[in-house]
Formats: sequence, structure tokens, C-alpha cells
Amino acid sequence: MMDKRLLGLSGMKKIMILLAGVSFLQAFMIIFQARFLALSITGLWNGEGLAAQTKVILLFFLSFAGRHFLTLVRENILDKFAYQKGKELRKELLNQVFSLGPKVVQKAGTGSVVTLALEGIRQVENYITLFLSKMMNMMIIPWIVLVYVFTLDKDSGVTMIVVFPIIILFMVILGYAAQSKADRQYATYKVLSNHFVDALQGLETLKLLGLSKKYSRNVHSVSENYRKATMSTLKVAIMSTFALDFFTTLSIALIALVLGLRLLEGIMLLLPALTVLILSPEFFLPVREFSSDYHATLDGKNAMAAILDILEIEVPTETTVLPAEKAKWDETSEITIKGMSVSHDKESQPALTEIDFSWKGYGKIGLIGASGSGKSTFIDTIGGFLQPSEGVSIELNGVEIPHFAQRNWQKEIIYIPQNPYLFHDTLANNIRFYMPQASDEAVVEAAKKAGLAEFIKELPNGIHTLIGESGRALSGGQAQRVSIARAFLDPERKILLFDEPTAHLDIETEVALKESILPLMEQHFVLFSTHRLHWTNEMDYVLVLDHGRIVDAGTHEELLAENGPYVDLMNQMRGEKPHV
Repeated sequence: MMDKRLLGLSGMKKIMILLAGVSFLQAFMIIFQARFLALSITGLWNGEGLAAQTKVILLFFLSFAGRHFLTLVRENILDKFAYQKGKELRKELLNQVFSLGPKVVQKAGTGSVVTLALEGIRQVENYITLFLSKMMNMMIIPWIVLVYVFTLDKDSGVTMIVVFPIIILFMVILGYAAQSKADRQYATYKVLSNHFVDALQGLETLKLLGLSKKYSRNVHSVSENYRKATMSTLKVAIMSTFALDFFTTLSIALIALVLGLRLLEGIMLLLPALTVLILSPEFFLPVREFSSDYHATLDGKNAMAAILDILEIEVPTETTVLPAEKAKWDETSEITIKGMSVSHDKESQPALTEIDFSWKGYGKIGLIGASGSGKSTFIDTIGGFLQPSEGVSIELNGVEIPHFAQRNWQKEIIYIPQNPYLFHDTLANNIRFYMPQASDEAVVEAAKKAGLAEFIKELPNGIHTLIGESGRALSGGQAQRVSIARAFLDPERKILLFDEPTAHLDIETEVALKESILPLMEQHFVLFSTHRLHWTNEMDYVLVLDHGRIVDAGTHEELLAENGPYVDLMNQMRGEKPHV
């Protein structure tokens, strides 16, 4: 029922020892509390005055206060520990996401990753706080209470031992049922999170296309599935809580019945019988608390499992092999790749196979191919977001490196994807993405070069207008111009990676955007992935990819003259039959 990786968190051994100590002391406070309460009641039953019970009653209240003081201490310890672990997990998660790049977000879903970093961490904190305390109480308190009960009445102790495994077995059976329901609920929750983010990002487009009402029905359907999954989980939780309360109450009633009969027959004295009766609910209480809170922590358990799954993904090592001076790109720089194969994960087929490529100095290299040919994989590998298989030979400016996830190399790269992300911030700060220290004058100049001058004039606060999520909405072409302005703002970075930057734009917007992109490419090393044919005329060199392999390479004119795979691809994109 417990994710064993929870015990692997840093500082867990120390916190478990502290919790064990608190539970141990609480067990004795519970015993003292029961003993002194039984003594006071027995004394009154025997006709002693209330004044004679003052000392015993005072000791009872001290035991009662001590028990709850220890609870307060435990909660304080756990709250601080859970908060600290939450901070650490959030930091590790964000670092891992940035290390692994956009692929891990695409695989898990943007909404899911955002939910994990915000709501998921809060659920993990709740899971740590509740689960550890209840688990430790269940492991220690019942057994100390049971030992003391055996010293008072062996028959009651045997009854407790016989009933306890039955309750645990019932908890396990219902726990597995609850886990299955909770897993299904969490899966629908992730779908709902991704739908919510997608709906927010595409709301303007949906309204423009007249699809907002239709999509609202889709959102309602996903929300309804989540509601049904939640109610199904609650049914199991309520049923298991009822069953557990029923069995424990029945067990306590059985012990009380046997004790009463033995008292009536004069076999047992009132003091031990009353002490056992008071301790019986305390024996079962940790199990009941663990069971009721177990259902409350399932979301936290699932969230922590999802976070730890991401944290366990292997990140590149040897990221500092390339010195900073060798990562700088100029007209004398050179890159050589031999035998590069890349897979998205260990189980999948290679997305790139035996890639050989070399280039020196500045230049524009176009990557073209059908969908799924490996263009984006090539870009992501050069950017360091994907790592090649073993056996590859990569050389940058004379330095042999195992992969492109070199910190100094990535500092020289500007990445322009299909859908650039805009933060909820001012236009100026969005353009400052790579250079947060840039002045307003530099931002305005970069925006003009990217073709945003007229757009800025229309904004109420110019470059200081809020854009992005919950700010002013931008069209696809305007968002791409912001990403191009980022590149113009940082002239020191000479490596540009374009991953189909105009794929989702209409042809008129693309042609207008092209006027801004072409000047940016000058005096840069550019890898430009596209499926739009007119871009190949602007490239210095073209790589044609098919099923992860380079099947043709050369200048636009050379490839046309060869009349090979390049021409076949062009004919295919134009709807013409390939030549025989």
C-alpha cells in the first residue's frame, strides 16, 4: 500500500526515529490515562469521596495533556518535514523538466506537469504528514497496549490478537480496491488537467472557428468522467470505513460482554476489567485512523509516484566535457557527427539511424521530410534534449563529446519551436527570455527587427503591456515574432534551432514572417526543420530525412539535378506522383 520510494527521501531515517519515539511515549500516556481513569472510577464505586480521588484525577489529566502535547509535537515535526520535502521535490522536478527538455512535458502533458508542480506537491505534503504519523502509531501503540492488557487479563489479550489480523486482512482487500479506483480517478484527473490547459491556450482560436460550444461539451464529458471516478472512489472509501468501524466496534463489544459476565460471576475484579475496557478502543484506534486517512492520502501517493517517476528518468551525465571557449561558434567552428542513432526510450525503435553529418562555419541547413521522418528528433538531439545511443562519434571544434547536452553548448543555442511559450508577463520581459538584463531600448530595437513595431503601437502600454496567459492574447504569427525578437536581442548566441516554426501558420502570415527570419539567419549556424518547400531555396544545404535516415543531401540546385529522393519528396508534397 505504501510507495517504498517514500522511505528513500533524504532525512527519512531521522524523522522515523523521532516519530517512533513520540509514538512510544504516547502509548505509555494512553496506558497511564486509562489506568488513572479506572482507579478514580473504582474508588468512587467503592464509596471513597471525590476529594480522595483528587491526586488520581490530576494524574489522569496530566496523562491526557501529555498525550495530546505529544500529538502537537508530532504534527509540528511532520509539518516542517513535509514542507521541506515539498520544496525539495518541486525544485528537483523543475530541474529535471528543464534538464530533460520539452519531450518529457509532451509525453506527460503540459497540464499534468503543471498540476504536479503545484497541486501535486501539496498533495504529497499531505500524504507525508498523514501517512507517516498514522503508520508509526499503528506499528507501535497497539502492541504496547496489548502487552499491558495481557498483564491484566490474558483472555482479553487473546481476543485482541485474534481479531486484529482479521481487520488488517480486510483493510488490505479493501485497500487494493480503493487503490484501483484511485488510480483510475488520478488518470482522469490528469486528462482533465491537460484538457483545461489546452482549452485555455486555444480558447481564442476555438471562438474564432465557432467551435467553443462544441469543445465545451468535450470538456463537460471529461469533467463528468472525473466526477464519476471520484464518486466511485468515495463509495469504496465510505464502505471500507463503515466495515472497519463495524468490526472494531463488534470486537470491543465482545470484550465488554466477556468482561461483564466475568465481573458478574466474581471471576474478575473491577479495576483490571475497567482498565481493559478503556484500553480496548485505544488498541483499535490507530488502525481505524490509518484506514480512514489512507483514502485521504491516495491522491498524494499517486502524485508522489508520478513525480518520482519523472525524477527517476535518466538525465545526461558528463555535461561539462565541452569547454566554454570551444562551445563558441564562429566562421572557423566545425561539427562532425558519425553513426548517430537516437531512440525516444529504450523500448521504441530508433527515430534516427546512423546519421553522418559535418559542417564548418556559418550556414543555413534545412531539414525536410515527411511527418515522422526524424526532423524534430534531429533538432532535439542537437539541442541536447535527446541523447544518442552508444557508439556515436561527436566532435565539436576538435573536442570529442558523448552528447550535445553540454552546458556550455546549450548556452550558445536559441531554440524556436512551433509554438513558442509566452509567459504571463510584459511583452518586454517575454522578449528578454535569453537576456533578462537587456534594456528597454534594446528590446524595442529587437522587436522592430522581428516586425513587431506596428503591433507595439497598438498596445495600451507599449512593450510593458501584459501578454501570455490571462494577459493580452497574441496570434500565432505574433507569438513567433516574439520568439524571433528573443533571438535578435541576443547577438552573442550563434546557433539557431528552428523546429518547424511556421507549421501552424497560414501562408500569408508565413511569407510576412519570412522577411524577419531571413536576416536573423545571417552569420549564424542554423538548423531549420520544415515541410514548406519554399524555405529550401533559402538554405545553403539541405538534408532529406526518411524514416530516421538521411537519404539525400546537398544544395537545392544539386538535389534538383540529381532528381532523387529530394525531387520525389517535392512531388509528393505537391500531390504529384514520384518519378519512376
